[in-house]
Order: sequence, then C-alpha cells, then structure tokens
Amino acid sequence: MSLVLTAIFGALSSDSGGEQSPFEIISFKRSENSNGYFVESDIERASNVSVVKREAPRFAYLISGTKGDSHRMMRTLEAVYHPRNQYILHLDLEAPPRERLELANAVKADPVFREVENVRVMSQSNLVTYKGPTMIACTLQAIAILLKESSEWDWFINLSASDYPLMTQDDLLYVFSNLSRNLNFIEHTRIAGWKLNQRARPIIIDPALYLSKKSDLALTTQRRTLPTSFKLFTGSAWVVLTRSFVEYCIWGWDNFPRTMLMYYTNFVSSPEGYFHTVICNTEEFHHTAISHDLHYIAWDTPPKQHPISLTMKDFDKMVKSKALFARKFAKDDPVLDKIDKELLGRTHRFSPGAWCVGTSEGGADPCSVRGNGTMFRPGPGADRLSELLQGLLSKESLSKQCL
Repeated sequence: MSLVLTAIFGALSSDSGGEQSPFEIISFKRSENSNGYFVESDIERASNVSVVKREAPRFAYLISGTKGDSHRMMRTLEAVYHPRNQYILHLDLEAPPRERLELANAVKADPVFREVENVRVMSQSNLVTYKGPTMIACTLQAIAILLKESSEWDWFINLSASDYPLMTQDDLLYVFSNLSRNLNFIEHTRIAGWKLNQRARPIIIDPALYLSKKSDLALTTQRRTLPTSFKLFTGSAWVVLTRSFVEYCIWGWDNFPRTMLMYYTNFVSSPEGYFHTVICNTEEFHHTAISHDLHYIAWDTPPKQHPISLTMKDFDKMVKSKALFARKFAKDDPVLDKIDKELLGRTHRFSPGAWCVGTSEGGADPCSVRGNGTMFRPGPGADRLSELLQGLLSKESLSKQCL
C-alpha cells in the first residue's frame, strides 16, 4: 500500500510541477516524423466533420466602415459569419443617416441574425480619423459593448470594410480550438530611427474629437521629449486580442491603459501604437504577444501611407502567405469572387460550415437551417493556418517578443 501511494503522489507532483509556458499550444505537439505541430486527440473526426471535445472558442468581431461602405461591410460580415461568434458593425459619422439606417434594417430583417441575435449595429456613430486617436476610441467603445453584451467570447478581431477572409470560420475555429487562449496576435516592434522623430516627438490634434466633419490632423509647432517610464512600440493596426487583455485595456486596474490612452491622444498614427505599447509594457501580458496580425498586406517600395489594393495578380501570394485575412480590396473587385469560390466555397450568402445543415436542392441556402455550432468542417485553410502558427510559435519567433 505504501508503494502504491508513493507512486500516485509522485505522479501527481510531477504533473503539476513546473510552470506552463503561456504560449504553449495545448493540443499541438511534435511528432516523430514531423518537424511541425499537428492537431491531435482533442478533436474527433467523423467523415469530413470534426467534433471538438473541449469547449470551442468564440470570436468577437468589429467591422468598421465609412460613407459608401455599408454593402462592403455586409459582404465581409457574411463571409466571416458563424453562429458561435459575436459581431458589431460601426459605420462612422461621415456616412449619411440613410445609409446607417439601411445597414441596421438589413441586419434586423435577416432571419439568421434575428434568430441567433449575435449581430449588432452601433447606434452611436463616431467620427473617425484613420491616423488619429478617434479610431482607438471607437475600437475601445466596441470592445466595451461586446464585453457588456456577451461573456462568451475569447478573442477580439477588428476588420474594416476593405478586409476579407482567406479561409472559413470552420477553419479558424477548428485550429484555435487547440490553441492556448492567452495568445495575442499583434504585430509589434520598438519605435526607433526616423519613426521616433516623425511619430513620437510631434504633437497632433485630431479634429474629429471636437468637430462634426472630418478633416486632417492638426500638427502643433511644439515637440515633446521621449518617455522614460515606458517603451514605445508600433505595428499593424489590425489585431487578434484575447478577452483578458482587452478587459485590462477597458478596466485598467493599475491605470496604465488610461495613461497610455491620454498619451496617444496627441500621437501620430496612434492606432498603430496604443495596444502595442500597452501589451509590451505590462508584465502580465508582454509574454503573450505574438508579432503577427494574421493579415496579408502588400506595400509599395518604399512603403506609402496606404497599402496596395489587391487584385487577381495577388491571389497566389495571398494563399501562400497562409494568412487568415487580407487587405485592402477595392469595392467588388473580381478577386473577391475568386476568393469566395476557391477558398471559402461560397455559393450563397454565408461561407459554408458544418453548422449549415439545410438542403441545397433547388438552389436553397443550406445555412438557412442551423445545426450544431461545435461541429466544424475544416478545409485546406485549416492546414495553412496551422503551418503559419507553427512558425509563429517557434522558439526563435517567441524569443523576439516585445524587444
């Protein structure tokens, strides 16, 4: 009996000993015949449908747009829709009231959205300047609404009307079902060189904070010194952030997020620095930052203020990037139809998934009948995303966090 008890307590102590790495993939492990990670037994496969044993994740999306973007926002919404997720749409104050009303009515009239009740249109529209703090303020407001309305989501994703997915939500949910839920995907780097002088030292004023019409940022003649109590970081404005981190940004129990919000109020391109500086200067979260925005974005050489608009000639590059999303796209560009057909398999409004259990006979939409939201039908997109994450979670990549 003593030997048995000793063996049991020894096994328990060895299992609980040591601190688990915060960026460990829960169900991805090395195989003897593979150099990468693979999804293993937390997911049962039955034919081409996978059933997740552990609680599958949920995502909260913000999709934003401006004047003339309502139809593009609806197209992006339908492409990334899944009943498990939460969605909030923001059409800024530059859009006419009629367009905003049409968007709200389209959401209310949709039978799927009405049944699931997971799509909202922000009733309060904000004037948003791309390089100013009003974009951060709008994002934080959307996060606050999502936190208030639903307690059942794990990651926050912000998209614009010119973004589009490169894989289905079943692909995303399937892969992230086996991912540690404290990982933040936020491309980041220390501000250095010319960016210190052109972004950190100037003092700007965003007129959208106090005017009802959009105008360019106002630059003051004064310049400020660099901070010494925290380090400045910059990166992509497009993020995939954990619920715990965005809760910290909203509640700010140590006041640091609010201090950063005030600092970035007069900062050039604050959407490309606020979350990055907060996460990399916070002990609790800096080791969870993965430097990738899960987007494919093409730039001119040298880079200009805005990225290149993607077209048919960029399709293969988008697929090879293994990214979850791509931007930016012109309205109704033909490449979007190619993505719908070849990557998303869209034949009706929504990207198909295992939750769509209706018949397609007679041209009917199978997603008009909703099935089990914890069953997924992953495709090639899941393989691409798994390969991307394998590289992002390598020791070499993790060693460069917040440096």
